[in-house]
Amino acid sequence: MAFRALNWVMGALFLLAVAVQYNDPDPVIWMLIYGAAFAVCVAQAARGSVPRAAPLIVMVIALAWSVEIMLGGPAANAYAHMFDAWEMKTASVEEARESTGLLIVAAWMLVVALAQPRGGKS
Repeated sequence: MAFRALNWVMGALFLLAVAVQYNDPDPVIWMLIYGAAFAVCVAQAARGSVPRAAPLIVMVIALAWSVEIMLGGPAANAYAHMFDAWEMKTASVEEARESTGLLIVAAWMLVVALAQPRGGKS
């Protein structure tokens, strides 16, 4: 029961993440990844389980995308300034925030995948 409640909370946070992407320069791709995480959380919370592949697919995409951002740009140097202000200070700070958001998605999707029953129906 507690895990279902946590999924409702995480689902609400991922839905909020979808909403705040509205002003992003490339909102659709961000809305899709956060929306996918939201859908997995809501399905888990409502049904009690989801096919293990669902959170794993979202996790792999989010993790690969996060690593690509970290390795493909100056985001690694921006982590120290990521929470200095709410607005985007520099592109590298934005990339650090985006990478961290993707890591949060990946981490929670791993938790959801590991919580699924072994074998049988999931």
